Amino acid sequence: MKYNYLGNTDLKVSRICLGSMTWGEQNTETQAHAQLDLAFDMGVNFIDTAEMYAVPSRRETYGESERIIGNWLKKTGKRADVIIATKVVGPCGDWMPYIRDAGTHLDRANIRSAVEGSLKRLQTDYIDLYQTHWPERSTNYFGQLGYEHKQELNLTSIKQTLSALTELVKEGKIRVIGVSNESPWGIMEYLKHSTRNHLDRIVSVQNPYSLLNRSFEVGLAEIAIRERVGLLAYSPLGFGVLTGKYLAKSLPADARLGLPRFKRFSRYTNPIPVKATSLYAGVAKSHGLNFGQMSLAYVNQRPFLTSTLIGATNCEQLKENIESDDLVLPDEINKAIEKVHKTHPNPAP
Repeated sequence: MKYNYLGNTDLKVSRICLGSMTWGEQNTETQAHAQLDLAFDMGVNFIDTAEMYAVPSRRETYGESERIIGNWLKKTGKRADVIIATKVVGPCGDWMPYIRDAGTHLDRANIRSAVEGSLKRLQTDYIDLYQTHWPERSTNYFGQLGYEHKQELNLTSIKQTLSALTELVKEGKIRVIGVSNESPWGIMEYLKHSTRNHLDRIVSVQNPYSLLNRSFEVGLAEIAIRERVGLLAYSPLGFGVLTGKYLAKSLPADARLGLPRFKRFSRYTNPIPVKATSLYAGVAKSHGLNFGQMSLAYVNQRPFLTSTLIGATNCEQLKENIESDDLVLPDEINKAIEKVHKTHPNPAP
């Protein structure tokens, strides 16, 4: 397993990060613990979760993924051996009214409340990497590309959010901070306030990145490299689409996008991304590669990447995904991938 530093810190995280959003929804606690055991034995020391997980979020499963991880930490005694990342939700209004009565601004009170809840569920005294899950302001995230400016009132400023997070770092409840689903402007605003106001500096940005969505390369990639705010790439397999299993005429029985609660995640299964997926699958087949591993290896090797977040329904899939860390794509495959990308750029942002 290869490891990278989180930003300018001395925290080294595995290039493969184990995601947990299905634990408590698709996966039972027993299955999740088996995944954690396997990943740890294969060198993964980085675990990502969020207060709102499992996904899709429901009142009945709110915080369940963190609780499952907390039970594993208590059972195994491995807290000091792993890096735990979690997140505070952004504004969600009627979407998740059960989270702090939907008063989910990224202000001091809400961030403190969220941290205390995560610490309790995780059964730990500190969180290694704490992230904002999405911005408070309206901007491009969750599949939006075209920016439409909205004049919004009563927004918590990024300076206020960063000040609240810095307080928690000083108190020892958080080690380092990051952002998720952020734009180039947002990241530079965080960095500006960390310098001007002597506040803690963000070390990472968790955004989507895959063969079907390389929008991170427009603006964010340069920032990630020059400012040492590396990418934690989520959805690197596009909800499993980039394994090729959705190209079959009938879906596998346990396919996530075939379950009713995941129907709203349809951007990977529309005609254009399906066409692009079939072309990428052809590249893998022509070179004798496992399609899912090729898809992950491409993400793993990006120069702006810190870690690739993977999830799996079972341990067999998980082992296969983790083994992508050993795959190095030669120039001819990278050229073939670029050829597809030029004809079908970012079909599933």
